[in-house]
Amino acid sequence: MIELVVAFAGGLGAATRFVVDAQIGRRAPNLGMPLGTVVINVTGSFLLGVVVGWWTAHTGDPGLKMVLGTGFMGGYTTFSTASVEAARLARAGQNLQALLHAGGMFGVSVVVAGLGIWLGTL
Repeated sequence: MIELVVAFAGGLGAATRFVVDAQIGRRAPNLGMPLGTVVINVTGSFLLGVVVGWWTAHTGDPGLKMVLGTGFMGGYTTFSTASVEAARLARAGQNLQALLHAGGMFGVSVVVAGLGIWLGTL
């Protein structure tokens, strides 16, 4: 049964990603990089860090951890899309933007995941 709940949460996470990306695309200026994917992956890394930190330092239902972490956050974040976007930027000759998009997002995501883990343990 937990597998179905995790799959459903993954679908909700993917739908949330779609809505967030669309809203950012409508409201943010075109910076030459896919800003929606950056925001999604950075916020997703932070929130997953909080989930991991919480369950590291506190007791709780392991099923809920799977639903939130593996399900929702797994569906919400999209590092595969970020990789394709970086490759597309590089193929278009925008090598600096590709490097900033991929490397910057990865670096910031790791830092905010660590921050989330720390906050989750409080």
